[in-house]
Amino acid sequence: MKKIEAIIKPFKMDDVREALADIDITGMTVSEVKGFGRQKGHTELYRGAEYMVDFLPKVKIELVVKKEDVDRCIEAIMGTAQTGKIGDGKIFVMPVERVIRIRTGEEDGEAV
Repeated sequence: MKKIEAIIKPFKMDDVREALADIDITGMTVSEVKGFGRQKGHTELYRGAEYMVDFLPKVKIELVVKKEDVDRCIEAIMGTAQTGKIGDGKIFVMPVERVIRIRTGEEDGEAV
């Protein structure tokens, strides 16, 4: 089992969700987050004063999938979230030792 965390631009969320659904990945957790990397924020003008916006709005998608589904998930996310511009985001893949469905007690692949 693997956990995939993807940080993407908010306006790409629906496209990514549809792309994952197309490859039969339906379970995910989505959070609205803020952050920056190389993009380093931007300046905005408010009531005549310029100020720095350090943290930019992003969406974090978390998926736990079988090891054999990881590459398909990455391709689906990259294929829909990539704009070619700075700030497209990141994908992190990490191992998951155990998954348990609380309702039934099913474990690992059966619980996902």
